[in-house]
Amino acid sequence: MTEMPQKMRARAATLALMAALAIAGAAALSAGPAPIRLLGVSSQGSAVLIEATEPVAYSHNQPDPLTVVVDLRNVSVAEADNLVERGGAVKAVTLEQASAPDGTAVARVRIALTRRSDYKVRSARNTIRVELTPSAGGRSIRMAGGALPGTVAPPVALPSPTASSAAPDTGEAGTATVLDRVRASRNAGATTVTLGGNGRLTPASVSESEDRPRRLVLDFPEVASKAPAQTSVGGDLVKKIRVAVNSRAPLVTRVVMEMAPGATYHVERAGQDGQDIAVVFEPSQAPATVMLAPATGEKPGDPEPDIPISEAIRNAASITPPDPAAADPKAALNVPAAQAPPASQATPPPAPLAGSGQAPPPAPSTGSGQATPPAQPPPAQPPPTTPPAPVTQAPGQPRPMQQMPGTEERKYIGFPITLDFAGVDLRVVLRQFSEISGLNIIIDAAVPSTPVDIVLREVPWDQAFETILRSNKLAFVAEGTIVRIAPISVLSEEEADRRKLSEAKALAGDLRVQTFSLSYAKAADMQPLLVKSALSQRGQIQVDTRTNTLIITDLPDRLTTANALISSLDRPEPQVEVEARVVQTTREFAKALGVQWGLNGRMAPDIGNTTNLAFPNRGTIGGRTGAVSTPSDPRAGSLESTGTVVNLPAIGASSALGLALGAVNGAFNLDVALSALEHAGKGRVLSTPRLTTQNNVPAEVAQGIQIPIQVVANNTITVTFKEAVLKLSVTPQITSANTVIMQITIENANADFSRQVNGIPPIDTQRAQTQVQVNDGATTIIGGIFVSREQSSNERTPALHRIPLLGWLFKRDSTSDESRELLIFITPRIIKG
Repeated sequence: MTEMPQKMRARAATLALMAALAIAGAAALSAGPAPIRLLGVSSQGSAVLIEATEPVAYSHNQPDPLTVVVDLRNVSVAEADNLVERGGAVKAVTLEQASAPDGTAVARVRIALTRRSDYKVRSARNTIRVELTPSAGGRSIRMAGGALPGTVAPPVALPSPTASSAAPDTGEAGTATVLDRVRASRNAGATTVTLGGNGRLTPASVSESEDRPRRLVLDFPEVASKAPAQTSVGGDLVKKIRVAVNSRAPLVTRVVMEMAPGATYHVERAGQDGQDIAVVFEPSQAPATVMLAPATGEKPGDPEPDIPISEAIRNAASITPPDPAAADPKAALNVPAAQAPPASQATPPPAPLAGSGQAPPPAPSTGSGQATPPAQPPPAQPPPTTPPAPVTQAPGQPRPMQQMPGTEERKYIGFPITLDFAGVDLRVVLRQFSEISGLNIIIDAAVPSTPVDIVLREVPWDQAFETILRSNKLAFVAEGTIVRIAPISVLSEEEADRRKLSEAKALAGDLRVQTFSLSYAKAADMQPLLVKSALSQRGQIQVDTRTNTLIITDLPDRLTTANALISSLDRPEPQVEVEARVVQTTREFAKALGVQWGLNGRMAPDIGNTTNLAFPNRGTIGGRTGAVSTPSDPRAGSLESTGTVVNLPAIGASSALGLALGAVNGAFNLDVALSALEHAGKGRVLSTPRLTTQNNVPAEVAQGIQIPIQVVANNTITVTFKEAVLKLSVTPQITSANTVIMQITIENANADFSRQVNGIPPIDTQRAQTQVQVNDGATTIIGGIFVSREQSSNERTPALHRIPLLGWLFKRDSTSDESRELLIFITPRIIKG
């Protein structure tokens, strides 16, 4: 009994602290920067342009299908111009001055539409553009009520009553403090619920509940209730309306309307001067549906698959009382959470529905334990923030870790509970979760009555439930709203038995024999695929190679599966024509200039020019390079002929000039020969192999010669052949993007008989091996070689080549420049039809 007053005092202290923080936050925000000024609103075709003095932060929403609201934070409406012309999808545009929960000025642009339209908001610098387009098929979703069943719509905040461009309401009353009437009317297939008070009613939020049945919740702050606690409507769209006080400090009155799963709704002003709030419910427009044929392979005896606990919770939502919002599961593990927003931004805690109690019923204590659901309100939700700018990874920094699908942390959705049991029977503890969750629980007879000790504080009930089961080697199977608890071994045996029964039913039946004649695929290649993918354990398959036929014996449904698989695999493969071009180009240039000198001088008695000495009396001087110049003196001996002194001719010269000089008596002879060479040439060789093959089938084409090579070993002559051919090998693979992936090997080998050794020529080879992906009909270069050779030489006679002006007569200069280039092109073409 002493615990509740302590909790109330703690809650009062918390609320007082929140109020103090709100006052401090308002005071701090009052000294913030001056708001940006809204220049005006104009129209451009089907778009609405909003222009401010500088770029602003903004948010947008569509509270109902005929209204689009754009909020500009820290912006003042002031004397903004409204230049929007009515026409098209725009009915009217109003400018309103509002304020955010933290006191910041908000300029609100409300666009009223003439018809349901989709919208897209874009911004550039200080201009915001709202583009409107008609909804496809007219199936636009109306507010939160258009959400599909099973989804939760976000809260929708109504605008502030202040407006700068709208006409002022002269007779407008003050803000309502009492909600005193609830009326419901039905006409033309729609149901309208009108809420009235002693002034202008303005709900703080409009949202849907997260559980079932589907409920629309409106919160009115600082408003007391004098309306009936429950109003029955009994229509197809709205069942009943409940009104209750959600919070005393601060005062919040909550209106809850139970509506049909497919109903849509929108909120509008009603009554005198728009003081009342009207919620109009309409039937949903049926979306386009696709009829699916039932699966033929499903057996009536197959076991129904298990469903997770979260699905069981949703199924049981209709019999579960409304719960407070679940607290953060990390808080129970002492993990630091993000900083909460100021108290002024906190939304009031959700109120329990009238007639359903203030909280989930506490579990009765058993033995010395107790189970206590939480009584504190949920934490405040932080205000929406603009998404952070994308982060660019700097070079050298490690790549952030990415979480793989299926490895996310398990999230629990149950409300937090506190359990304290000491020596309590396990079966009794498990029974408590029926009271906590609202689920129907069956405990298997194999679950032991083991005493357990449990102390859990503020833990989501579904997390506590699964943890207790795991700790005692138990598991559960959920079917609808019934949860059966049993040992893991028992459930495993049952699952194995069900699987065996299902397999036995699947294998039951008479066997049939059916033949399948294949047109494109080979029966031997198809056999292992069918055995693994289509046949049952009783099935057999035989291959007739002569007719390329498969003979299959199996159950009728497996024959149907095999027939579908064969039909998808036995189809013609497209063909690919591959053309290669091997281009070889050569360029050669050579230049040479040479000289040859020859001389002969003799002193001999026959020509009368001796020395008149006994020794030396005669002599000869001449060249000794081995070359003999002509003409020579017939009277001279073999050693007295005119020989070459400087022998530096141009090798392979195509031009030469000679000069010979001599004495009358033949005592001295001199001759000289100048030779020159200049050569230039270009060559181009083009080889174009081409072949056609099927998809994923290797192919090869070759052309050339085979060179015989004799090898003598042990008096035995062996002849082998070496190929010198142009060969193209390729394996194409056609992709779904109309490209061709090719594994290519191309070789160009030529015999060079100008450099043969012992009659065997060397082989000049160019080869490329690669894998490329090329578009259909496109050409790409898969390889190339460029060889450039430059050479210059200078041969000369020592010392004499340095004689000024005459030095060139005693040297030979030669220059050569040669380049070769090899390019290999490949072009695939897919043959269609």
